[in-house]
Amino acid sequence: MFTNKDIEQISARGSSLQQIENQLTHFRKGFPFLKVLRPATIGDGIIRLEEEKVSAAVKQFTQKVQQGLKPAKFVPASGAASRMFQSLFSFAEVADSNEKAAALLLEDRYKNVAQFFRQLKDFAFYRKLSEALGGQLTDNGQLRYCEIIDYLLSDKGLNYGFLPKGLLDFHQYMEGPRSPVEEHMIEGALYGSDNQGNVMLHFTVSPEHLDPFTKKIAEAAPALEIKYGVKYNISFSEQKPFTDTIAVDPDNNPFRLSDGSLFFRPAGHGALLDNLNEIDGDILFVKNIDNVVPDRLKEETVRFKMALALLLSEYQERIFGYLRFLETNTISEKQMDEIIEFTEKELCIEPVDKQYDADEATLIHYLHRKLNRPIRVCGMVKNEGEPGGGPFWAENTDGTVSLQVVESSQIDNNDLKQHEIARHSTHFNPVDLVCGVRNYKGEKFDLLKYRDPETGFISSKSKDGKMLKAQELPGLWNGAMADWITLFVEVPIITFNPVKTINDLLRSEHQPL
Repeated sequence: MFTNKDIEQISARGSSLQQIENQLTHFRKGFPFLKVLRPATIGDGIIRLEEEKVSAAVKQFTQKVQQGLKPAKFVPASGAASRMFQSLFSFAEVADSNEKAAALLLEDRYKNVAQFFRQLKDFAFYRKLSEALGGQLTDNGQLRYCEIIDYLLSDKGLNYGFLPKGLLDFHQYMEGPRSPVEEHMIEGALYGSDNQGNVMLHFTVSPEHLDPFTKKIAEAAPALEIKYGVKYNISFSEQKPFTDTIAVDPDNNPFRLSDGSLFFRPAGHGALLDNLNEIDGDILFVKNIDNVVPDRLKEETVRFKMALALLLSEYQERIFGYLRFLETNTISEKQMDEIIEFTEKELCIEPVDKQYDADEATLIHYLHRKLNRPIRVCGMVKNEGEPGGGPFWAENTDGTVSLQVVESSQIDNNDLKQHEIARHSTHFNPVDLVCGVRNYKGEKFDLLKYRDPETGFISSKSKDGKMLKAQELPGLWNGAMADWITLFVEVPIITFNPVKTINDLLRSEHQPL
């Protein structure tokens, strides 16, 4: 199937022929569904923290940091914001140059675009847009719809249709607008500094966006360092080319460009596992670039971030202690029973049948294997109709049962029982993680060893007018962390305020008081 030129191209990307063959097999056979057993709920897989514990966490986590715990913050920030403006792009394509006709079109078919224009002055970027248009947003009292969209989205003006989300003006303050990158820098100062005041913050960016990210941070850092008494240590990485997946035509043959070369596409958030694997820190905070709020609402986010981090640290201490017991091979029956109960009841890891009937050496090996893994504490919000993954009890490939973040695409909705289980999910994954990536000896885990390569999904796309099929790697918080110890904790809905469309910025949570 592959020519010598193809093999050279694959090798130059850092991939192996075997990786590509495996991807082609997934195109042909598809990915197996994950078997979910029941939704994780409060008291059955999801922890609800008492207010007293959350309030105390700020002081207690700060004490652990002062004792030498080193936090780091990891923010996936690559990709353009073009999907935020899909409705504006669509309207501009069909709107007539006659403004009156455009106005009728707005009220009839593009009500969300109509809202955008009605509340234009409520966006943090309004002043910059007005300046780009020479200070004029109206013409004889009528909005110049298509011209405004053009100056917002193209390089005639703000170029927002081609910039990353992280660099857009999200929130308005007295001193001016602020971008998500700046909001994450402030969050890092509030809960992510070490005992020397260093804030380790890492953004994954696209190559074409690296320079503007660097410039924005260089502009913002001096004032923020003075205000919060910290020193920023900010790094960047790009999604590695070898994590891209090959595209195929509708018949599952490699898709080729006009010059005959193979076509590869970025493989989604799961490809960032390699980037996360290189971050140096004792615990890692993970949060999407667009999930930020103004200063007036940051307190709950900070409190719960510290509460999740404290919980992780407490569980780590217990896990590390049990692992040292297991290593002695002189563990008492009482200690063994205690470790078993902790593993099953608190870590929510259910063994295969008759696992506890095994001889002592086999049981010690099983417990050591299940405890000596990366650990993640995942915030979960009540499900209010958001699309995406949720918390479930699921069966693993080794026959054990554990907690998993499961995407809808991983569930066989043609199976009525599986569909019914998914339908009763009470919580939603907001991508709010705190990760422990060192073992009980202080060594970093190789995170690549704890993913499930048999997860992922296939979607239909197009290139140069031709249909193709694309493949995404296991999601960063799904299959890429499938073999981690997982704890789910309920967090308030106010800590989840993503911006998926431009009008989300009009919600009260993103507006000044």
